[in-house]
Amino acid sequence: MNSYDLSPKEKNAIQKGTLYIVATPIGNLSDLSERAVHVLSEVDFIAAEDTRNSMRLLSYLNIHKNMVSYFEHNKRTQGAVIADRISAGESCALITDAGTPAISDPGEDLVRLCAERNIPVTSIPGSCAAIVALTLSALPTSKFCFEGFLSADKSERRKRLEELAGERRTVVYHEAPHKLKATLSDMEKIFGGDRKISLCRELTKLNEEVMRTTLSQAVSYYNENSPRGEYVLVVEGASEIHEADLFWSSMTVKEHVDHYINCGMEKMDAIKATARDRNVAKNIIYKELL
Repeated sequence: MNSYDLSPKEKNAIQKGTLYIVATPIGNLSDLSERAVHVLSEVDFIAAEDTRNSMRLLSYLNIHKNMVSYFEHNKRTQGAVIADRISAGESCALITDAGTPAISDPGEDLVRLCAERNIPVTSIPGSCAAIVALTLSALPTSKFCFEGFLSADKSERRKRLEELAGERRTVVYHEAPHKLKATLSDMEKIFGGDRKISLCRELTKLNEEVMRTTLSQAVSYYNENSPRGEYVLVVEGASEIHEADLFWSSMTVKEHVDHYINCGMEKMDAIKATARDRNVAKNIIYKELL
């Protein structure tokens, strides 16, 4: 049975020489916790992914703090600077543009650096778009995995989806609107059109939308409608099937490879996909085609 800490003033005292991972709202400002506001108000400085975006949030909260920029392209140099300041005795709150830092986010590297230097790190929990979407998906939640953003490169994206085709757990992805159609199309070709998907957008905002459908229906819908906003895609895991039920079970090796080529893959990628399906080395498939 869980118990609550009934001494919040003592527990919430800001400790010097500590990194605080602070979750911020993903859309609805009312989701910001009282503890998060307290930490942001009391730390010595704040490390933010986009200081201009974070300044708007802090101004709304009437919080005025020294901020430093920490994002993907300066994380190596700036991470060392932040860790040095914390080691010298300052307290720091790490925030991202929205949601929980260090999840598909450069904050992961700062936490690792602090761990290597034995700097205390603690988390102020709150909103996480992946978890919000998962709870709304109506898909199995007892076992799931998080993939974050797929590659913008077509061949890399398809390669990763092929690797995930047999994943039995529910899989959660992030996707940008300008890449959504291509991603859904690849998923339909590789996972099959009957696979269930929940497309979640504008989470916690006024226009929150959750579409629970299949991959083929999602592709059809977005062929007629333009994607808007950032998406979280929650995709059903693969079913347990016997080899006789696999789509390629009656195909020759050449027909199997041609299937993937017709789906848009380059020949070598199709050979690799066929080898994975058949659980053999790719050179065996290549020799079969000679």
